[in-house]
Amino acid sequence: MKQPILECRNISFSYHSLKCETKALNHISFQVHQGEFIAIVGPSGCGKSTLLSIIAGLLKPEEGEVVLDHANDMRIGYMLQQDHLLEWRSIWKNVLLGPEITKTMSPAKEALAERLLKDYGLYRFKDKKPGELSGGMKQRAALIRTMVMEPALLLLDEPFSALDYQTRLMVSADIGSIIRKSGITAVLITHDLAEAISLADRILVMTKRPATIKEEIPIHLTVAENSPLAARSAPEFNNLFTFLWKEISDEYSGENS
Repeated sequence: MKQPILECRNISFSYHSLKCETKALNHISFQVHQGEFIAIVGPSGCGKSTLLSIIAGLLKPEEGEVVLDHANDMRIGYMLQQDHLLEWRSIWKNVLLGPEITKTMSPAKEALAERLLKDYGLYRFKDKKPGELSGGMKQRAALIRTMVMEPALLLLDEPFSALDYQTRLMVSADIGSIIRKSGITAVLITHDLAEAISLADRILVMTKRPATIKEEIPIHLTVAENSPLAARSAPEFNNLFTFLWKEISDEYSGENS
């Protein structure tokens, strides 16, 4: 079997205050392989975003370790809930912010930014400011800004949650297709079970806090067209949704028993 691009080994983490310790994660272990799209779901407050921050290196686990395949130049991209585009900069300058900060600007980076903007329908808006774009367009610009840095692993923390439902449906499908075509390995945090099923190769279900991995569900859908929107019409879709909903609902019901 191929070497995983990412491996979480027995990750545990707690938040500390002057009054108490709150255990967030309890011995979380899983692997992600090259080109996989993984979705992580679970009850609100179970530590999904905390886990993503640990993978990104923004938090240090109290126990366990995150192992990355550094042989494959493991640059990590992180796309947050908000687009965080800088309003005083044009879309073009926002997209090239990473190379500017890291002093890696080059004609090749500019050519990549131009190609991505053209491929995903934003090139004619490159001189606009973020406030002149729709929410969906801003999210695409934020993804392009991340992809210009050519990450091997993309972390997505509820990147569509600020959008209205119709826009979210279209943009999540759009961005999911972009990620698939690029071949980037991706880990998505989401509360939207339909989104997880339509985008992911595999879904990890977390328990309530202190969270563990409760289920690991491979997604195999019978679809004529390999797209996130077509996936929602697959015959397996409703059963998967119902199963996931029950698994997460059971975690909530356990709090009231």
